[in-house]
Amino acid sequence: MSESAVPHTTNNAGVPVESDSDSLTAGPVGPILLHDHYLIEKMAQFNRERVPERVVHAKGGGAYGVFQVTNDVSQYTRADLFQPGKKTEMLARFSTVAGELGTPDSWRDPRGFALKFYTEQGNYDLVGNNTPIFFVRDPIKFQDFIRSQKRRPDTHLRDHDMQWDFWTLSPESAHMVTWLMGDRGIPRTWRNMNGYGSHTFLWANAGGEKFWIKYHFKTDQGIDFLTQADADALAGQDPDAHLRDLYDSIERGDHPSWTLFVQVMPFDAAWGYRFNPFDLTKVWPHGDYPLIEVGRMTLNRNPDNYHVHIEQAAFEPSNLVPGIGVSPDKMLLGRIFSYPDTHRYRIGPNYAQLPPNRAHVPVHSYAKDGPMRFDASRATTPYAPNSYGGPAADSARFGDPLGWEVAGQMVREGYPLHREDDDWGQAGTMVRQVLDDAARDRLVSNVAGHLSDGVSAPVLERSFQYWRNIDKALGDRIAAAVKK
Repeated sequence: MSESAVPHTTNNAGVPVESDSDSLTAGPVGPILLHDHYLIEKMAQFNRERVPERVVHAKGGGAYGVFQVTNDVSQYTRADLFQPGKKTEMLARFSTVAGELGTPDSWRDPRGFALKFYTEQGNYDLVGNNTPIFFVRDPIKFQDFIRSQKRRPDTHLRDHDMQWDFWTLSPESAHMVTWLMGDRGIPRTWRNMNGYGSHTFLWANAGGEKFWIKYHFKTDQGIDFLTQADADALAGQDPDAHLRDLYDSIERGDHPSWTLFVQVMPFDAAWGYRFNPFDLTKVWPHGDYPLIEVGRMTLNRNPDNYHVHIEQAAFEPSNLVPGIGVSPDKMLLGRIFSYPDTHRYRIGPNYAQLPPNRAHVPVHSYAKDGPMRFDASRATTPYAPNSYGGPAADSARFGDPLGWEVAGQMVREGYPLHREDDDWGQAGTMVRQVLDDAARDRLVSNVAGHLSDGVSAPVLERSFQYWRNIDKALGDRIAAAVKK
């Protein structure tokens, strides 16, 4: 490249700068001058180039892709992105849950599975995990759960005693802990894990008929996992192994894909179902509600800037499009507020204007001003209703909110129990009917190893009983392994 073709350096306002290497000083050995605006700009920009990391799901990576419908499910939903043959651009982000930004990808932890679909009716976000269940069923316990998985305030170390103390005092965690301590607790790569919406959602078709549904994204690469020993070794050899694997696979043209299936429950069947269908610690057995294919998600484009497209990506369950609604799942209802609120704190009130969060259709909003507002509102008259042609809500098309009938006195109570509801049953079924002998052996080894690392005597004894409640034989084996 000729010297004349090399672009000259400018400051952020486009003004040419005099030097990339020398500050403005009072003489060659004199003090640096405050009015060296380019030096001040560089330092100030550098000091602010990191946004606060996510409180949860801090370490992760992702890519852009496309979702294409392969089956006709229009009888269940009128949502634009699920109509026959429809192709929708999308963004996916995978992550660990409890670790900070620099923690190894191969730690034993659930994985976040967050998706953003840029539909013709606005953005639809599905914010789930690689598990169909979770540790708690009420959002009032979520903060406490996360703190039990983080670092101690006194030593600033992660602590297994805190984790087991919380889990054993929260028996509803049993199903998820059994999943976490098993083989799927450490996927070999992000490409080798399933994703789930986890919550129960509400679909409605063009005729207004409603259905409860659960999302299952089945990996087309096949399920694969790391043993604890392999994961520990990989954490030291390549702490960014999952991030690297996803990027490299897309760069070489090996585009990972997942097939979306849904379980569909008739609206009126929920209230008498044998398990509470809105309880996030429970699954719907596939024998009751089989999987129905919907389409395929393929990731085919790496972001050209990680910070812009992944670190600033904001996923929120409140981004719902016509034809999709929420359910009485208390955790889901809590997340409807929590996620947008944390985005406003972390990346600012106008986060929806950032590139990964920007809708691919025109936005006609009355949102106005605030920090980092760089797209003016399309509504020049900033209030509604107005007489000057501003956007108006279309109650004829969108005036029927998806919901269910609610009545009752305000209470602080758990869900009413359905006939087969308990905290241990589904976890026990997983141990006895889903895992084979080798998987049960690894589960015993994983749990015993975890319990042997700093768990205090009273919590340890409670942990043995916790596992015996799940499965007596398994609990006895775990106790014997720890005591040995």
